[in-house]
Amino acid sequence: MIDLSSISLQFGGKYLFQNINYRINAGERISLVGANGTGKTSLLKIISGELIPESGKILKQKRISIGYLPQENITHKGKTLIEEASLALTDIYELQNKEKEITDLLNQKSLDDEEHTDLINQLGEVHYRLEELDSYSASSKVEKILLGLGFQEKDFERYTEEFSGGWQMRIALAKILISQNDLLLLDEPTNHLDLDSLNWLISFLKAYKGSLLIVSHDKYFINAVTNKTLEIFLGRFNTFNGNYDAFLKYKEERDAQSEQLFIAQQKKIKETQNFIERFRYKATKAKQVQSKIKQLEKIELIELPETTGKINIKFPPAVQSGRLNIELNDISKLFGELSVFEHLNFKIERGEKIAFVGRNGAGKSTLAKLINGSLEPTSGERIEGHNTVFAYYSQDVADNLNPDLDILETIEGIAEDKTLGQLRSLLGCFLFTGDDVFKKIGVLSGGEKSRVALAKILLTKANFIILDEPTNHLDISSKQILQNALVDFSGTLLIISHDIDFLKPIANKVIELQSGELKVYDGDIDYYLYKKNVIEEKQNVQAEKTNLSSLTKKDQKRIEAELRQQKYQQTKDLIKSIGLIEEKISKLENEQTNLEVELGDEEIYSNPILSKEKTKRYETVKLELKSLLQEWEQLQEKLLEIEEKFSIPKS
Repeated sequence: MIDLSSISLQFGGKYLFQNINYRINAGERISLVGANGTGKTSLLKIISGELIPESGKILKQKRISIGYLPQENITHKGKTLIEEASLALTDIYELQNKEKEITDLLNQKSLDDEEHTDLINQLGEVHYRLEELDSYSASSKVEKILLGLGFQEKDFERYTEEFSGGWQMRIALAKILISQNDLLLLDEPTNHLDLDSLNWLISFLKAYKGSLLIVSHDKYFINAVTNKTLEIFLGRFNTFNGNYDAFLKYKEERDAQSEQLFIAQQKKIKETQNFIERFRYKATKAKQVQSKIKQLEKIELIELPETTGKINIKFPPAVQSGRLNIELNDISKLFGELSVFEHLNFKIERGEKIAFVGRNGAGKSTLAKLINGSLEPTSGERIEGHNTVFAYYSQDVADNLNPDLDILETIEGIAEDKTLGQLRSLLGCFLFTGDDVFKKIGVLSGGEKSRVALAKILLTKANFIILDEPTNHLDISSKQILQNALVDFSGTLLIISHDIDFLKPIANKVIELQSGELKVYDGDIDYYLYKKNVIEEKQNVQAEKTNLSSLTKKDQKRIEAELRQQKYQQTKDLIKSIGLIEEKISKLENEQTNLEVELGDEEIYSNPILSKEKTKRYETVKLELKSLLQEWEQLQEKLLEIEEKFSIPKS
């Protein structure tokens, strides 16, 4: 479909890649990976035509259309949202205009047979292309994609310049998805999405028939939508058939092997150099010395990959707070006449690690600021717990940094107990290396300022940390370092994030803000996703049930049979597991009863050794029973949920 032929690109006299050949085939779903600065974004720009390589050619099949989503600098203005999104239907509009032109020509009486036949053939081709592009449902598709990406119907007539940067990115993404391109080039497409929009995008891309080339630091996302990995490594392109997780296992093995080869090569080089130095001035060894020198010149040096995996950062010790960190009583917040939420009651206890989720615009950031105390409620009471010390990273926190200080000075001021080397190591984790640390805050990009603000958070002695989308500007290595620090953090966390992979090992509770109300899920992010999926399936089944009443008897029976079959498929393994557990419980209960009788027997309780043995077994049986009963209750709860979901209403 697309061939990169002998492509070379350099910046500042250094080649990112040289004489590269690579083919993107139809239907391939590729994750593009590599360390920062290896040229991932540049490669996307070369393929899209925005950047001209130093040498080489891009060969494309005829009529190939490419959609490119850049990481930043996206603005739209002058049109309503629905008008802007509909611009992506250019092909359909052009074909519809051509259809009208041909139809008008066919109505002319002066046409001869040959001209008439030619126009009929052209019209057939136009109709074929319109059908191929599914033109008859195009308007409906525009609206569905906008809604899927988090816009609301009331937004359709708003002018695009009214939307913030994150929503501008969504507009651009919507246009690319509407356009039905043959290849999508997506550079960090999930940065400004909430969980609902992220899951919708995953579903859309799974069903998408074209090719994908994606740069993303969201492991959950790229694992879900790609099945091939292209790595830019030491100026070369390496391909791996598998998703990102599978690639990481391969990379770990490859890097370990490279390290062993590097050590062996260095040993050989040292031995050769020693030989040369030892016999350089001996005439009898001159020939051998020259041979060894030539060997050294021909050696292709093995390079080791850069790694930050061994860097481990911990939060400094903080004072212990009281059991209750924060309590909000009957809190309401209005901006003018717009009500964000009303009469919320909410408390957070010491040690809780909460993932705060919900659609963009639901009020998550507003509530976070109320909890932090940087925003006053319209009404209600905020009660701060004893010894609670807050640290707050917001999406606009970069604006509060002093533009006249350099990066190192910015974090030196809050870390007097750290050495210069420790501070530079920390900044290195957030992609500031070498002389970068002396850059003034005022000249940094938005993403760079955000990374400085995150580094400051890691030096704080707060015991309650609030993070609002902390991973948007981090690469995978930096995210891993931050993630490990948060897992080990002994205080309280509130994290607003759509990054599922980042949240998984951290969160022990999920709170969803939706339509001004809070819903608490007492479990990790996997539990939340499971419950959401159950709710969604239940709604879909309920919709099918609702339609039953308007169907014929035959169709009703067919749908009822389908529901019974779905119920059977989803419950058969569950019922089997419950049966096996019930058998184990029955055996253990019988054993417990027998042990109770035996322990009351004088022959046993008067024998210390036998009594100790029976008592130990009795305690073991009690623990096993307790564990099995808990497991049984959980499985029964799941079974009841599924049975209720598929229950067929009586007519």
